[in-house]
Amino acid sequence: MTTVAKPSAVQPAFDTAGGVAAGAARLMSLDALRGFDMFWIIGAEKLIRAWGEASNLPAADFLATQLKHVQWEGVRFYDLIFPLFLFIIGVTTVFSLDGALARGGRRGLLLRVLRRSVLLFLLGVFRDGGLSGAWPDVALAGVLQRIAACYLLTAVTYCLVRSEWGLIGVAVGLLAGYWALLTFVPFPDIDLRNVDAVKALGASIGSQAPRDIGAAVSAQIRGVYEEGRNLTNYLDFLYLPGRKSQTYYLNEGLLSTLPSLALPLLGAAAGKWLKNDQLSGTRKLAQLVALSLVCVGLGLAWSYQFPLIKRIWTSSFVLVAAGASAMLLALFYLVVDVWERRTWCRPLVWIGSNAITLYVLVAVVDFQAIARRLVGGSVGAWIDGRFGDKYSQVAVAAVALGLVVALARLLYRNRVILRL
Repeated sequence: MTTVAKPSAVQPAFDTAGGVAAGAARLMSLDALRGFDMFWIIGAEKLIRAWGEASNLPAADFLATQLKHVQWEGVRFYDLIFPLFLFIIGVTTVFSLDGALARGGRRGLLLRVLRRSVLLFLLGVFRDGGLSGAWPDVALAGVLQRIAACYLLTAVTYCLVRSEWGLIGVAVGLLAGYWALLTFVPFPDIDLRNVDAVKALGASIGSQAPRDIGAAVSAQIRGVYEEGRNLTNYLDFLYLPGRKSQTYYLNEGLLSTLPSLALPLLGAAAGKWLKNDQLSGTRKLAQLVALSLVCVGLGLAWSYQFPLIKRIWTSSFVLVAAGASAMLLALFYLVVDVWERRTWCRPLVWIGSNAITLYVLVAVVDFQAIARRLVGGSVGAWIDGRFGDKYSQVAVAAVALGLVVALARLLYRNRVILRL
């Protein structure tokens, strides 16, 4: 990781991996939106959940529910957080790569993108436990690993396909192709949720190797989208090495990288519109809103046959997530860059400028434990006695979030932007 000076508040620039890169024109709304996205991950989600448990208010309970992932089928607000980050990566790719491509440095640019992607992948492995466990208890797939893959593939695609409609076409092709694979390609009928049954089958054939277990199952199925019983999860079981959060599969596996790549590609198309000086602000907003409505409409219609499932990134879910992301981008662009109402979003800009750094820090530093040193013990007991049972947990969550935001402000004000 390197440390660079903070760009000016008016003309900063982006690093697609989450920091900043000098030399590109920039919209403050993008940093604010990225900060809004990361805000929920670095502690706001814990604060709302604690408030919901303490208050028992219907509104608090509704918000707390929206900040929990759907178990399998359906969508809530929290399911859109990661897709929004991928969409933003696509938008910032346009701002960060256009200058280098205009200068004709494609080879050097791609080498730099590859280096950053590898570093981001390794950072993801570190965040998810690194080498603290003996192989195969090492996570080779996860959120940052998925971001690294999408960043690399988006940059390569953008070097080859420069038009908005070309990028949208590639995204549509990926979504259609993923649907076709999950719908028509047969695979052994194994319920991977039942770990004991899978191990028992392996014991009966004298091998725990996924290929041997798959070959021992004669029944074939296709077009099934149940948890642990779909082509995406099966291919993770078959080919993905290392630790997997659901024993045999996980949410950021191999095949689901294809539809997730559609998000930054659609984001890149939106970035092309925002960067086009020949378009008025009103026209840019109209195109973002139109993209949003079309994506959400198509996604909801498709969901009747191909359900909304974030954990395997079904094409219908990706379209709905892309539509929500485009609408949020339009809203932030309107308020922050068109109306120039910026004071309210400064904390979000602090967070967005060091998004990846903060994401890693909240995983390796226990800010909740630090907060309990400040408002735990007798202080927490007084809070519970004064405001009600469990409000001490609200105070701990609020202080923990405040510590992370204060750190983000400190880094920003001291011109410290950590980027890959």
